[in-house]
Amino acid sequence: MSLGVILLAVHNTLSFLVRIAALCLLPLRHAPATAMAWLLVILFWPLPGGLLYLLLGSTRLPRERKARHEKAVAALRKAHQRVWKKSSEEWIKGLPDSLARFALLGRKLGEWPVAAGNRMAYFDSAPALFNSLVEDIDKARHHVDLLFYIFVADPTTRPLLEALKRASSRGVECRLLVDALGSKVFLKKDAGHLRKAGVQVVEALPLGRLFRRTRLTARYDLRNHRKLALMDAKVGYMGSHNITDPTYGGKARGLAWHDLTLRLEGPVVSQIEGVFLEDWFVETGEIPPEDRVPLIPPGPGEYVLQTVPSGPAYTTENFQRLVLSALFEARERVVITTPYLIPDDGLLQALEVAVLNGARVELVVPERVDQLLVGNAAKAYYGRLLDLGVSLHLYQPGILHAKTMTVDGHLAFFGSSNFDIRSFSLNFELNMILYGEKETGSLLEIQEKYLGLSRRFEAQEWDRIPPWEKAFQGMAKLLSPIL
Repeated sequence: MSLGVILLAVHNTLSFLVRIAALCLLPLRHAPATAMAWLLVILFWPLPGGLLYLLLGSTRLPRERKARHEKAVAALRKAHQRVWKKSSEEWIKGLPDSLARFALLGRKLGEWPVAAGNRMAYFDSAPALFNSLVEDIDKARHHVDLLFYIFVADPTTRPLLEALKRASSRGVECRLLVDALGSKVFLKKDAGHLRKAGVQVVEALPLGRLFRRTRLTARYDLRNHRKLALMDAKVGYMGSHNITDPTYGGKARGLAWHDLTLRLEGPVVSQIEGVFLEDWFVETGEIPPEDRVPLIPPGPGEYVLQTVPSGPAYTTENFQRLVLSALFEARERVVITTPYLIPDDGLLQALEVAVLNGARVELVVPERVDQLLVGNAAKAYYGRLLDLGVSLHLYQPGILHAKTMTVDGHLAFFGSSNFDIRSFSLNFELNMILYGEKETGSLLEIQEKYLGLSRRFEAQEWDRIPPWEKAFQGMAKLLSPIL
């Protein structure tokens, strides 16, 4: 028997065993849709697909990482328990009953209570945002904390890096936490310059370390997708901007990304600082002293806000649960903007319920996207969304990267989370809930601008899409639970 025949027999036997093992194990480990997607991959591509599953199939974090997260949450909860409890009870009394119930749900899911007396201002321009960050860093006297998924040293962001160096040189503690995958180039080429200047640079979810800890069972693409900045625990930023030029280095044929970030002052800044410190402790093991995150008393600001972190370290999909709860209660109008829309069954059902309850649901997504497979998977849902009665709008000027949702003019969501399966269950995200007509109205004005720069996608256009294109979209849709 020739060597080739033997190798072929071994290959066929291993392929058969991998298929059988996948058929027996995957339905027990995953929801049906996710299990079917993986089975499809392994059925047609057994050995490479099996290895891919070992790398990307499990959403479970390393035991040590989960334990550190729980320890950090417990430490911060203990530090603020008395003060936050008293303040949050007073703040909740000022909300209507429906919003008060929602605020309590937000606290159960994300640990942080509603906070009143905040100021906020939106930035939709990357250069304007970076200029504001530089100004606030130059004013800092105690510490500067930054956390971003993508951090790039380019001509647009260079002043920000220089501001960090200046702050460090005058004795300000500067800490920069960046995602190991999203900021891979920066960590390799530019992080050393900041470290030499005294800036502490740490990578979140290091690829090699996570890979070894879990012995090939944890997904390397479980990423920290949060974007936040803090100065002296008095000023905070959060939203969808990464630290890079608006074209992301020409990533998508020179198209500009259109993002949105909030600059915040008031007690909610203390909550964002707490989220940063949780992530910092998980990566470094450094627990801050209790006075590291002082509670900021209600200030002259008008806005009532609540911080909601989410990610695989939590037992539930925090942001997804809150979005669905809000949609089930919607009666008048819902506007959603997101760059990537790969909805799970729960989101589709909630959108349908909102329409059935009489709400006008408007969804704004970019017409052109930067990811072929993800983009086509999203387009495969267009027909279903139209059938549900959702009004679909395609943003024209570039890639709309702002992640927003307003409900009935008195409740809104804003932050880093896309309305897709990945952001709901796989990424570490940071979102803000806005309570009240003033809070929601300011965001709705921006959403109206996005709608004005979009064209409506009608059912007739869906019908005109060539069958071969729909077929490709359908194949991409089959993989949507694991994208």
